[in-house]
Amino acid sequence: MDLKTLLEQIELVEPVAPSAEQISIQGLHYDSRRIQPGQAFVAIRGEVADGNDFVGAAVKNGAIAVLSEQPAPPGLDGVCWVRVAQARRALATASANWFGRPAGRLKLVGITGTNGKTTTAFLTESLLRAAGWRTGLIGTVEYHVGGEVIASPHTTPESYDLQALFARMVAAGCTAAVMEVSSHALAMDRVWGCHFDVAVFSNLTQDHLDFHRTMAAYRDAKRRLFEGTGAGAPNAAVVNADDPAGEEMVAGFAGRRLWYSARAEAVRSRRNDELLLAGDLRMLPTGVRFQLQGPDWQAPLESSLLARVNVYNLLAAIGTVLALGVDREKVLAEVPRLPRVRGRFERVYAGQPFTVVVDYAHTPDALVNVLELAREMVSGSEALAGTESTDAVRNPGGLRPRIITVFGCGGDRDRGKRPLMGEAAARLSDLVVVTSDNPRSEDPRLIMNDILVGLQRTSTPRLVEPDRRMAIALAMHEARPGDVVVLAGKGHEDYQIIGTEKQHFDDREEALKALQELGYVL
Repeated sequence: MDLKTLLEQIELVEPVAPSAEQISIQGLHYDSRRIQPGQAFVAIRGEVADGNDFVGAAVKNGAIAVLSEQPAPPGLDGVCWVRVAQARRALATASANWFGRPAGRLKLVGITGTNGKTTTAFLTESLLRAAGWRTGLIGTVEYHVGGEVIASPHTTPESYDLQALFARMVAAGCTAAVMEVSSHALAMDRVWGCHFDVAVFSNLTQDHLDFHRTMAAYRDAKRRLFEGTGAGAPNAAVVNADDPAGEEMVAGFAGRRLWYSARAEAVRSRRNDELLLAGDLRMLPTGVRFQLQGPDWQAPLESSLLARVNVYNLLAAIGTVLALGVDREKVLAEVPRLPRVRGRFERVYAGQPFTVVVDYAHTPDALVNVLELAREMVSGSEALAGTESTDAVRNPGGLRPRIITVFGCGGDRDRGKRPLMGEAAARLSDLVVVTSDNPRSEDPRLIMNDILVGLQRTSTPRLVEPDRRMAIALAMHEARPGDVVVLAGKGHEDYQIIGTEKQHFDDREEALKALQELGYVL
């Protein structure tokens, strides 16, 4: 590919000489260590480092062109310097050009919001596959390329890696891609130049303020998905009608708007809009049951997904596939068969007479949702005491079942949410075990001190154990028949980040080990 083709649709600060436009480019990258002879290096600013500091390394590795917002430094001979207006958008566009603009050959679904993105993405992809679509998925837990499963290093990958994934999907025969779109990705133009057929908004609660600084900036980053990311606004928006930020997300949006709700009052407030309503909602020990009401139709639905929060995720997924034109009867028939998502209220069972669940909840709102679900289970356990249900066994001493919560907060991340999570855990739990999560460069004890500020606003008993493995074992030892033990914060993750080192650690594995040490073996 010549340089002129690589630069198509990129805003330049200075024109490139016609002779330079004919330079043959053998590829591109944003990581100087991965540059090979004949390639172009795009110097972008990251969260930690500035690519402009590594131009010399890229040239040494064989870069023949550099795209940068900065003017060319002196003494850089034999390299074509291309000054661009915005390097991140230049990387996204150049990457799309290099890979043949694969996103344009896929139906793209983008899901944003603080919580629920992963479950909604998995449910949406499952519904599309059941309808006969060949799909890709990009998200927090893993990536899918047709039938291939790939480990996920980032919720939304850098634009070059994203376009490479799209190209693989197209080559594998995929016709649609469902992706979580993080606020970081939107703020850093990782999805620039991608046209989304459907954009989905789940909710907005506090998170990532270490990056965005204010809730307004966090909200505005997510709103970019609905404004359009350099390729026009989405064709349709699927929006949570019960979240106050829903209206702000689609303010001025001219495309099709489909709202979803689990509150009857939404029928009145959205009388002139398309609305999916979960009416007559029943929470069951085995899942949920509700009457799904559309604009001019209704149907009874039942799902093995647990709790109100998953009703919202399910409604978002149903709304998305309907917006893509999938036959409604096919969608409704598949809902009862939809599986649960790994690390999202996932049960760990070794024959013990109490419930152990692992969940990714790492924000105050997500933790509240998980613990409210646990409280529903405890209430049901009390009501069903004396039956044969394993989760409904009352302690022989007559003590009521409890919620035991084990959690920590990540280091080098939003400190403001730590006391909020501490207070939420204390308010909804009977015993809290404060521990470490991914401390990164911070001292775990200082992180836990921030959590304890919120915990100390209540009289809820608490234990403090910085070693997460020991904290999990401690919770298992404390648990009585009928209790619900919630291991929150890591979910699907199978590692802990301590300093800069990623060490293997899986809450599910550790819970099983602790249960086995107590003598529980299936």
